[in-house]
Amino acid sequence: MTFTNSSYGLPKFLRVKTPTDTVNLIVHGQGVVMFNASEPCKLKITDISGITGLTIKFTDEQVLVNMYPDDEPLIDTDNKKGLVKQAGAYYWFSIDSQNQRLYAGIGEARKENVIYEFQFNTESNSRERAKKFLETLVVAKAENLQFTTLLRDPITGNVPLIIKDTAGLDMDSIASGEFMPKANLSLTSQKLYDCISGKKFVLDTPDFPNFTKAIEYSIATPGKWCYETIKKKATEFNKDIPNYYETYLRITLGENNGESPGIPYVMEIWPVAHYSPIHNHGASSAVIRVLNGSINVSLFPFLGDGTVVPFAKADFKKGDITWISPTLNQVHQLKNLETNKDTCITIQCYMYESNDISHYEYFDYLDADNNKQQFEPDSDMEFLKFKNLMKKEWSERVPANTCCTIA
Repeated sequence: MTFTNSSYGLPKFLRVKTPTDTVNLIVHGQGVVMFNASEPCKLKITDISGITGLTIKFTDEQVLVNMYPDDEPLIDTDNKKGLVKQAGAYYWFSIDSQNQRLYAGIGEARKENVIYEFQFNTESNSRERAKKFLETLVVAKAENLQFTTLLRDPITGNVPLIIKDTAGLDMDSIASGEFMPKANLSLTSQKLYDCISGKKFVLDTPDFPNFTKAIEYSIATPGKWCYETIKKKATEFNKDIPNYYETYLRITLGENNGESPGIPYVMEIWPVAHYSPIHNHGASSAVIRVLNGSINVSLFPFLGDGTVVPFAKADFKKGDITWISPTLNQVHQLKNLETNKDTCITIQCYMYESNDISHYEYFDYLDADNNKQQFEPDSDMEFLKFKNLMKKEWSERVPANTCCTIA
């Protein structure tokens, strides 16, 4: 097993590296057990003696939970879903002794993906009994399933997507859970955040105040580098079915130091109506900042087979910074919506957590036939070379001071 530190939506977790049918919770009475299953299965979570606990059954129709030794059913009348037939699906069960709450879900372990919920009676006497019972639970035993990950903390509220540093946080934002405090990211993500969140980390600088306009000009003008490169990339994700709009430009900053999937800092350029395929991020952590325009992000519970629907959609505007962890926000699709006017430009920063020794070098994505493929993160051009090229194209444009599509 591998232990990773983080918190507040980036929970401490153990990767289960070798097959086993028994694991211990990281903290007694709380946490999330994640597993793979392809047919009806059973999970038991018990006290140290195995005498009392919970039996959780995932069937094709629903999730069934009972307390034993009395076999008392803990029923969620709204639960109408169990195992699914979609490729890539995985499952989890959450115990929360402090709030006396149970959850079960599919895909990423988060409140948006809950399919079963049970709240114990919160009246004082019942609350104490339930808390005492749940706090005895320490051992998880598998029947017909494969453990993959243990999360230290239970599922509670929704996870905020936008990061704020200390200067941007007040008591209202902490109380509402509206933002992810930068301090609660993993140390790896904090490092990435600090590298790209400064006030000087902008496109239009004193040495090239028209950088953004120059990129727009290059995209809009036949014969210019951005225009021609985007055309050439129409078959990047589907070799036999060209798709002009399923393209974007990747401009890399620095070198690959062996600690990230591809070069860790990538400026991505998204013309209006262009989008990515649905993809994941090789179990790496990431921080993404919008430098120009806005980007629409669809989040998916798992990669799947093209039939998986997003559990959330969010728009991020210029200045917003969002995040990805090995267990959350891993599968998404980005799009610069047709209704937008400006090219979206983002800085994407990727890095493996310090204890990740497998280093999966690819982003998996779904092609036009919804088959999973591997994309090895590449570069269309190095940043400083690209910036000089944009300066050259901008200075040589005709007429010299205007362009029919650029203000």
